[in-house]
Amino acid sequence: MLYCRFQSGDIQAWGVVEQHQVWEITPDIFSPMERTGRSFPMGDVRFLAPCKPSKIVAVGLNYQDHISEFGRTEVPSEPVLFIKPASALLGPDEAIQIPKDVSPVDYEAELAIVISKTARHVSEAEAVNYILGCTCLNDVTARALQKKDGQWTRAKSFDSFAPIGPWISDGLPLQNLRVEAYLNGKVVQQGHTRDMIFPVSRLVSFISSVMTLYPGDVISTGTPKGVGPLKAGDVIEIFVEGVGRLRNFVKDESSS
Repeated sequence: MLYCRFQSGDIQAWGVVEQHQVWEITPDIFSPMERTGRSFPMGDVRFLAPCKPSKIVAVGLNYQDHISEFGRTEVPSEPVLFIKPASALLGPDEAIQIPKDVSPVDYEAELAIVISKTARHVSEAEAVNYILGCTCLNDVTARALQKKDGQWTRAKSFDSFAPIGPWISDGLPLQNLRVEAYLNGKVVQQGHTRDMIFPVSRLVSFISSVMTLYPGDVISTGTPKGVGPLKAGDVIEIFVEGVGRLRNFVKDESSS
């Protein structure tokens, strides 16, 4: 099943995507849902960010090849966590805005999972029962600020620095998916979730031991090697096998 949020005219609603149609559902994708009977051709709707998280919990240094590309050798003994605020959320086909006097700003292709129900102190064995599905996320990062600050909050938190979507796909083998990035049509990042240092089940368990996760919260699971800079005019696409492509444009924040 593909779960989504969409807009058609003045209507904003939750939906499911089937056979090139978007079927409106109620009340939402986190409750027993019913179809309203209304459907819209995919080409006639605008897909929104597919959930409304209270927080985006992101994982750093979760691929050995990404650790190595930054000249580091030590592998974390526990997941490295940081928060991207909900205000950074961006939907498909919206513009990533590069802040004035901030450079470079990098793309980072990631598999993101969406939590289905309140989770606290979840075991690794139980983790799958708390996952609605997965989607694409671009962990946009102001790289120089990350290095300057010595911690990651400012570099990861600008408005528009968490593009996500285009929808949430359930039932996929989360430890057996390709993750890629395409910059202006050229593949620039290629990885595989089997190479994660900490698998998804471990991340859900570990994070829920620190903080309560709520329906719609997002865990972004780290990026493989190949991250690189964005500039105004670029088109960046994040691909997750079984989900599809999340496309965003890039512009300078000061531009109209």
